[in-house]
Amino acid sequence: MTIKITGQHLIAGQWTGETEGGFTAFDANTHQPINIPFADATTEEVNTAIIRANEAFVSYSQLSAAKRAQFLRTIGEQINALGDELVEAACAETGLPAMRIQGERGRTVGQLGLFADLLEAGEFPAVIDKADADRQPVPKPDTRLGYLPLGVVGVFAASNFPLAFSTAGGDTASALAAGCPVVMKAHAAHPATAELVARAILKAVELCGVHKGVFSLLQGKNYAIASQIVMHPSVKAVGFTGSQRVGMILQQQIYQRPEPIPFYGELGSINPQFLMPAKVALDAEELSKTLIASLMMGQGQICTSPGVWAIIDSDDSYNRFVNSAAETLSQQPAGVMLTPAMCAAYNKAVEERKSINGVELLATGLSGEPQQCSATLFATDLNTFVNSSLLQQEIFGFSALIVRCADFDEMMQFITLLKGNLAASIHAVDKDFDLARDVAQTIAHKVGRLIYNQVPTGVEVCASMNHGGPFPASTNLRTTSVGSEAIKRFQRPICYQNMPQELLPAILRN
Repeated sequence: MTIKITGQHLIAGQWTGETEGGFTAFDANTHQPINIPFADATTEEVNTAIIRANEAFVSYSQLSAAKRAQFLRTIGEQINALGDELVEAACAETGLPAMRIQGERGRTVGQLGLFADLLEAGEFPAVIDKADADRQPVPKPDTRLGYLPLGVVGVFAASNFPLAFSTAGGDTASALAAGCPVVMKAHAAHPATAELVARAILKAVELCGVHKGVFSLLQGKNYAIASQIVMHPSVKAVGFTGSQRVGMILQQQIYQRPEPIPFYGELGSINPQFLMPAKVALDAEELSKTLIASLMMGQGQICTSPGVWAIIDSDDSYNRFVNSAAETLSQQPAGVMLTPAMCAAYNKAVEERKSINGVELLATGLSGEPQQCSATLFATDLNTFVNSSLLQQEIFGFSALIVRCADFDEMMQFITLLKGNLAASIHAVDKDFDLARDVAQTIAHKVGRLIYNQVPTGVEVCASMNHGGPFPASTNLRTTSVGSEAIKRFQRPICYQNMPQELLPAILRN
């Protein structure tokens, strides 16, 4: 690596922080420490980053849409300029293959470009109700609806997407697009990757002449860092991707603030798959292979991994599907998890699932090195699913559960048991339409994205995408963290009444 990793924080354009006594990342493939020390952010460093971000808000919030768009595009250009060094660092820290990291880099740059396009086209629709002096019984004033950035946004990087949901990922991109400075808490699983991307952002800050407080990167494993960010009075919104346990701790802390703020958390999802009977009868083997391929993406460490499959056990098509799925999964190679801790957590969850009465282990993938994990496929009946809270929870990794339903009524009962999810899929053919309609109308109230004859993995980054859902998929079911609508999380409405043209935002002028 030709770019020297400092292990420090980037605070308002300055690399700072004491790495001695800090932490190291682990090589995901070997579970051995990577010999680069990283600083653990102190209370003073966190406070400085937030204060400098708040100072930057004054000028950055008034930056024109065109200049914000240029800034976002420049960040993307500088990320690409990092070349193979970024890919190599991310592969070492996460164990993800180079092709996956390259694709994620493209998605990250694409997200920045998407928000740049939005800003150039008009970041929000102009709503203008002109004055009517002749209206009775009283004249109508001129009113125009606009949007303002909220202020400093705290963003927490995701473990499973070192680029697309991390330093310059969707939360950062949408907050910067909205006119909000960002204080980023890097994930301790990929700190070198975070530092490299932060260098790209700093270069863009310098090239575009933006206030250097607009972005800061804080390294660390100390949980107090997270609490200080969400409790700081100058932080006006938080974007978080992580576990339900940590997310709810942060949510409760925000509730205790004198001024509660929006908390946009993505916490967990099992992404149920509904397999309609005629589809299974026609296409059992191919459907099973499609679902296994989706499950195996990134060792299942993807927020949209298909974790639970509902199927009606009515004839031999069920047996054909299960046998094919088990045979296909048993041939899948072992793989590394993102961190040693996640490997241990996955294995523990699998063992807990094995111990539940009424749950059958259908297949286990190929074994590998001690630091690798194997895919698993389980099956159970609806009654067992009803009575086990463990079965209703996400296993973060490549493990899926088939829920056998005796008939369609049981499948509909299964839907009532589900909590909120990011996505669900209905796999059907024309003969299934009446059943599929009932499923769609019911499951739509439990998900943020409903899919037909496709798997949930692979989230399109576009204006119509919704990546969110009822709790615990996300803490605010009215928002998305992917797509151009994500910008709305970090803006608030404001009505301008009887304002002179010169005092209006450009987009609201005549």
